[in-house]
Amino acid sequence: MSAPAISLQQVSKVYQTDRVETTALDQINLTIPQGEFVSIMGPSGCGKSTLLNLMGLLDAPSDGDIQILGQQVAHLKEKQLATIRNLKIGFVFQSFHLVPDLSVLDNVEIPLLYRSVSSSARRQAARDALERVGLKARMSHYPTQLSGGQQQRVAIARAIVGQPAILFADEPTGNLDSQMGKEILSILNDLNQQSGTTIVMVTHDQHQAEQTGRIIRIHDGQMIH
Repeated sequence: MSAPAISLQQVSKVYQTDRVETTALDQINLTIPQGEFVSIMGPSGCGKSTLLNLMGLLDAPSDGDIQILGQQVAHLKEKQLATIRNLKIGFVFQSFHLVPDLSVLDNVEIPLLYRSVSSSARRQAARDALERVGLKARMSHYPTQLSGGQQQRVAIARAIVGQPAILFADEPTGNLDSQMGKEILSILNDLNQQSGTTIVMVTHDQHQAEQTGRIIRIHDGQMIH
């Protein structure tokens, strides 16, 4: 039996300043099997994005253990964490974070620049990823020439160009109208079902959350069962 994609045991995150100690997450226990599509819901400020950042190795817990694809990450150095992020993990955010003076194709290639991949292989992988999100005809365009929904599709193509095992999506439809939001969710569902990509999505949209395999609810830094 394969290791889960993500495993958190007694994970807490505390932010400290000179005067205030804020507990963002309190003893979270969570297992996400490989190939699952889960959504995380909860009110603003409840710890959803903090949880996503910990699972995506963008931040470190104050306490507890995190395993990604069976690998314990607590003891790893930043360079090792960066390697896991580059090889195993993709990120999609509410803001598209595209480089405005690069073409769509060049934007999608960016994650592969940190791998030992030839220029021709990078180009082909980027083309394949763009075709997968329905933007084959827009490769030479620039981000400012695209709609918000198209820009988010470029961001998804960039996130999947390296064929990550896990995709984290933080409010991926938050800046889009409902029709574009449906299109983005459809792309994520296809990735999950056709490629077996594990997807963890933070959302405020109950209807979208109900279309995923499981809803994880967070309130005041704790999981609600």
